[in-house]
Amino acid sequence: MKTYKIAAIPADGIGPEVIAAGLQALEALARRDGGFELDVTEFDWGSERYKRTGALMPEDGKEQLKNFDAIFFGAVGAPDVPDHVTLWGLRLPICQGFDQYANVRPTRILPGITSPLAGVGPDDLDWVIVRENSEGEYSGVGGRAHRGQAEEVATEVSIFTRVGVERIMRYAFKLAQSRPRKFLTVVTKSNAQRHGMVMWDEIAAEVAKDFPDVTWDKMLVDAMTVRMVKDPASLDTIVATNLHADILSDLAGALAGSLGVAPTGNIDPERRNPSMFEPIHGSAFDITGKGIANPVATFWTASQMLEHLGEMDAAKRLMRAVDKVCSDGVLTPDVGGTATTKDVTEAVCQAIRGENI
Repeated sequence: MKTYKIAAIPADGIGPEVIAAGLQALEALARRDGGFELDVTEFDWGSERYKRTGALMPEDGKEQLKNFDAIFFGAVGAPDVPDHVTLWGLRLPICQGFDQYANVRPTRILPGITSPLAGVGPDDLDWVIVRENSEGEYSGVGGRAHRGQAEEVATEVSIFTRVGVERIMRYAFKLAQSRPRKFLTVVTKSNAQRHGMVMWDEIAAEVAKDFPDVTWDKMLVDAMTVRMVKDPASLDTIVATNLHADILSDLAGALAGSLGVAPTGNIDPERRNPSMFEPIHGSAFDITGKGIANPVATFWTASQMLEHLGEMDAAKRLMRAVDKVCSDGVLTPDVGGTATTKDVTEAVCQAIRGENI
């Protein structure tokens, strides 16, 4: 039997609630499958630790995580800690420290969930957004001078390297190649950002030559928002910069019904380091402790993690269970239902246990 070492970091807000739900579903899968088991170690890193110690994670945090097979992450952010402190204190050091350069965000309308787009159903919206996750607008390069003075200045430098752009383009083209439509849309803003984004476009065209079976097109990011809303069926695989894909994937989650169903994988495709899997929705302090957080995004994230670990059958089984439960109408309030986090979790676990395939 295979044993996978999983580092669980529930962190803040609804993170502990949904990670507990995800681990419950994963345990049901392991028991149902019988071919693998999970050795889970939980870390108490997050905003509460920051308020106690001045750091969201210890200095040797990366060293503590490096020998795990995967990281299962909840959410980071607290109303009484500045957002840039929480993000740069926990999530980004892990993503950048382990060079998890491909952020993969699948989106589709699940059975039983209604999109806010009139007349759009599951067959009309089935995307995967690939976000460059190591540089671009979130490189962290820049600074502030003359703080508090009239001449105060702040700079935020977007970094685009040939290595960084080429590797994310190759990842996106390969992903598009693996999907039935073999179609990729490259998001850009090269009309206004004439250096980094022009290089982004040029490298996309260069990489495309190595994938003659993939059809691709290019969209300015502002026009892309319109296309996502008005013609979702025209899209399939999407690649965009760190900032652009961050924004577009939130729109994608909303169009699919709720951020509560939107998953993420922060992937090191070369498998030099553990990859990290997290739901998109964030800490959601407005519903923390109410028992109504939607665990579906975490289940889908767990499915991505299983795929990455090579447990394809279990990953598919989990998503079949999610589809069944959503189709049966066991839904949390964010997608129009009345079920609790516990209700959805127990229904998914029951669907896993009861499946005959």
